[in-house]
Amino acid sequence: MKVLILGSGVIGVTSAYYLARAGHEVTVVDRQPEPALETSFANAGEVSPGYSSPWPAAGVPVKAIKWLLMKHGPLVIRPKLDPVMWVWLSKMLRNCTSARYAVNKSRMIPIAEYSRDCLRDLRRDIGIQYDERSQGTLQLFRHQAQLDGTGEDIAVLKQYGVPFEVLSREGCIGVEPALAAVKEKFAGGLRLPQDETGDCHMFTQALAKHAEALGVRFMFNTDIARIVADGARVSGVVTSAGTLQADAYVLALGSWSSRLVAPLGISLPVYPVKGYSITVPIKDASGAPESTVMDESYKVAITRLGNRIRVGGTAEISGYSSQLYDARRATLDHSLTDLFPRGGDLSKATFWSGLRPMTPDGPPVIGPTQYGNLHLNTGHGTLGWTMSCGSGRVLADMLSGKKPEVDVSALTVDRYKYRFG
Repeated sequence: MKVLILGSGVIGVTSAYYLARAGHEVTVVDRQPEPALETSFANAGEVSPGYSSPWPAAGVPVKAIKWLLMKHGPLVIRPKLDPVMWVWLSKMLRNCTSARYAVNKSRMIPIAEYSRDCLRDLRRDIGIQYDERSQGTLQLFRHQAQLDGTGEDIAVLKQYGVPFEVLSREGCIGVEPALAAVKEKFAGGLRLPQDETGDCHMFTQALAKHAEALGVRFMFNTDIARIVADGARVSGVVTSAGTLQADAYVLALGSWSSRLVAPLGISLPVYPVKGYSITVPIKDASGAPESTVMDESYKVAITRLGNRIRVGGTAEISGYSSQLYDARRATLDHSLTDLFPRGGDLSKATFWSGLRPMTPDGPPVIGPTQYGNLHLNTGHGTLGWTMSCGSGRVLADMLSGKKPEVDVSALTVDRYKYRFG
């Protein structure tokens, strides 16, 4: 079957690889000159099924007020006269209850866990390398009250069988020795030993080459204008290279997905939430993190990627703007230098931002639409890297007429026909 995939980020490329492996004739279209140059380019580097949780939760509205007032707060809202932004925010707020959190979390964990296993299988099967490490994630608490308040998180981890360790200050130093130099700055931590790290951009570019070897055709520098429907099916996609046609179509355009399907009458509440990162060359390896340290106070992830440190954070709701703000960089600089003062050379850091495609309830949107040959694979938010391999494999199984190995029936766009999603 001929399949046309729109988007060459990590979600589009994993979809292409698994579809080609299943025997389909796959073409991938993207406006960029090569894969993974937008949101997949410089994310925090975490493959973290243990942290696969929806942003909307019972205490978030109150916490949001505090975060907005903090100097190095993790949340920024730049209001715009954009009704889509305000509708999306209202839908997110409706999901800020314990009951909705439980439902949404239950929809996220299975695909995240499955995806990590698929990634491990890929390493075994094709030997793909991407500065990967399998040394877990450490959520670091600067204050004892944070450590004392982990009860709910631990209950959820137990419910889903996710291995974890509650660590004292000395326990944290045991897994991240560089923290010994700043041990007075934190109280303890929560470690998830099954989580992994790696460079998403490096992975996606390498997997694209494997996909090409399987026959996948990549059409880069190609703008996508619109999807054309004929009755209950899609008949083509209008691009700068002409109208492209296939038997089936996969939309994997992240934050731009909703704009492309809106004219087709598909209400897809995926909206961009900007994240920032700095990538810093390691100056002193003994002063750098071993894996990922999540600075809980600022919601900043500090990750070792080979001979570099990636520091990522901030949730900025500001529409489709890619503007870089110095204040956001200051937060990342502060978190890194406060916890790992000897680790990186900030004078050589690169500063980046990307638009995370967020749904108002948290889980991604994977599966069929009202058009028989149009499938969605989008809305993964902060977890695109974590969920990429599983999402791609599930989608390939669907299009191949096979039952996916994990149940994703609750992840379709149809869930938004109901009040909460």
